[in-house]
Amino acid sequence: MGKLCGIDEAGRGPIAGDLVIAGCILNSNIEGLNDSKKLTEKKRETLYELIIKDSDYHIVKISPQAIDADGLSICIKRGLEEIMQNLEVDEYLFDGNSNFGISRLPTMIKADGKVAEVSAASILAKVTHDRDILIEAKKYPEYQFEKHKGYGTALHVEMIKKYGYCDIHRRSYKLKALQATLF
Repeated sequence: MGKLCGIDEAGRGPIAGDLVIAGCILNSNIEGLNDSKKLTEKKRETLYELIIKDSDYHIVKISPQAIDADGLSICIKRGLEEIMQNLEVDEYLFDGNSNFGISRLPTMIKADGKVAEVSAASILAKVTHDRDILIEAKKYPEYQFEKHKGYGTALHVEMIKKYGYCDIHRRSYKLKALQATLF
């Protein structure tokens, strides 16, 4: 078996912020890798630093505006293709059950908890997404992004009702709780 590039994304579900897709080729074994959602923020940050020091990786950020204009699936496909163009290996593996029409991209459900390279990609994507949303939280303090990371929580919905959308919101994501107030 040749080199493997693990690929995962973070930020597919939030109603604000970038979608982040990461590809990672590990150059050595890194202890403690797992699905980023199963790690504490502190552990993710520590592993992130180890991963970027000893791997080949590529991170793609897709803006809310691109998602609104082209749709999530097309944006994910473009991001996957960009990673595959920038990280050439024998094998790729994407976490999940859809390869978004890319024939040479195998998938595996829960690969982010089973395959080290995908775990590493999961951590790169999640840490990048969360760091970026915290920067946005400083620009838009009224939305309290640091508390919900852009997800459609009750607090976030209330802030949108109060202040409307800001530049990092995905306007194409329709939330029933907002329909009556914004349209």
